[in-house]
Amino acid sequence: MTHFMNKKEDLVIEAIDGAITAAGGTLSRLDGYPHIRVVTRSDWTKSKVALVSGGGSGHEPAHAGFVGEGMLTAAVCGDVFASPSVDAVLAAILTVTGPAGCLLIVKNYTGDRLNFGLAAERARAFGHRVEMVVVDDDVALPDVPQARGVAGTLFVHKIAGALAENGADLDTIAKTARRVIANSRSIGMSLDTCTVPGSPKENRIPEGKAELGLGIHGEAGFEQVAYVNAREAMAAVVDKLQANISDKPHVALLNNLGAASVLEMFVLANELTQSSIGGQIKWMVGPAAMMTSLDMHGFSVSLFEMADGDEALLSAPTPVAGWPGCVQLLKSNILPLPDGLAPIKALPSPHQLTRDLLTSCCEVLISTEAVLNALDAKSGDGDTGSTLANASRALIEAMDSLPLSDPTQLYRAIGQELSQTMGGSSGVLLAIFFAAAGDASSSGLPMRESLKAGLDRMQQIGGAQPGDRTMIDALQPALEAMNDGMEAAAKAARVGANHTATLAKAKAGRASYLNEEQLLGHNDPGAEAVARLFEHLANS
Repeated sequence: MTHFMNKKEDLVIEAIDGAITAAGGTLSRLDGYPHIRVVTRSDWTKSKVALVSGGGSGHEPAHAGFVGEGMLTAAVCGDVFASPSVDAVLAAILTVTGPAGCLLIVKNYTGDRLNFGLAAERARAFGHRVEMVVVDDDVALPDVPQARGVAGTLFVHKIAGALAENGADLDTIAKTARRVIANSRSIGMSLDTCTVPGSPKENRIPEGKAELGLGIHGEAGFEQVAYVNAREAMAAVVDKLQANISDKPHVALLNNLGAASVLEMFVLANELTQSSIGGQIKWMVGPAAMMTSLDMHGFSVSLFEMADGDEALLSAPTPVAGWPGCVQLLKSNILPLPDGLAPIKALPSPHQLTRDLLTSCCEVLISTEAVLNALDAKSGDGDTGSTLANASRALIEAMDSLPLSDPTQLYRAIGQELSQTMGGSSGVLLAIFFAAAGDASSSGLPMRESLKAGLDRMQQIGGAQPGDRTMIDALQPALEAMNDGMEAAAKAARVGANHTATLAKAKAGRASYLNEEQLLGHNDPGAEAVARLFEHLANS
């Protein structure tokens, strides 16, 4: 995989320089490149207990992204996934430690323990008061003698940082940090491994699988499970956590391991709060990328059993860029739709033939979801099939509430349903189409003329014309041919849809931004959907 970098050897120092530049003067660094890479608070006066953490790079924003008032005093950055040297850690300690002392917050990896531990001994020899705590929150591998330190480390950063900012002494902060560590549990899951700059990608997680319990350096997890959906993925994570926590209230930290989208992370947040331990989660940090593993497409959940006073410490304000804040989880506040938007629906009326026909048409669109998405990926954003399929599923679910025996009201009801359930411009245009068809039908026009009236209105508002490479290229000839029977209409729709593959320029929709090479040879997905629908009607 290609990365945005210059030379692999300069990746970490250039990233540190970028972070300092973007911090607006709040961060500084020691003059020790390339071997000593330490980021510190610019405003530090040594009047309070200093907090130093760090480790390998590649976990951004950890750890430099947590340096600032109310959190870390300094972060020591190693190479990607490699512990910083003893001299680098010692340089950080000597730079920020005053009479109040220093607390080292270390994740439980051999290199980190050794380098931070030896640096602490050497700092003590200089006469400094230094304590060290080791975070071991990972529950993925219960049989290992020393659990790894992962995203639960951030609970320690925040609580210890707030105590230090409030003027607490070193013994109090260290004791509290050890309590936080003892009551923190974490586990991660990913759909893919990370990619280390300059190294080949390890493709050990096959398609359709997710790895549970993998480490933040890409270490293999203890189990690969079948991936079904976000709900089952979260259930697997929660199952491992639940066996290691009490039934008391907890705060959850939902961490993006690097490549999960914001959309996915909000889905996972919802699943976590709805899970079997959702009732115990009273506060949440995130979802956000806080302790990542480069570009790993995964997430981790950390739980911390809160004691009196912890909420205030976790919620204490801090300006650091990497901390998203801790919020209390409250019941969702759902407001009613404003007047005029709450739908006024016609009275439902049964008609089995109409129901069967509508259902079968919806099933055709659902069955072509993947095909239409693939076509749309060549000329748009790849979601036409999903948009039509989701609207079709919603229409099937609403079938009992539709006025099936009244064509005029049925057109309007379908338009109203599509305006609520079908996104994008196609949803609006089809809602206009059916609403106008309903208006025409109410004036006594037969079905073909009513549908043509709907098409005319859709063209007036949408602006597309035949030859613009849209669904109209199939819909208009189909309606024109309907007087000769449904088979003729289906043939006309197919000819129109196939013709769109020869059009080198789209004049409407996202395809209008593409060049000739990207368009030629591929049917417009909307026109293809119309053709398949009329072919189904002809066969029915």
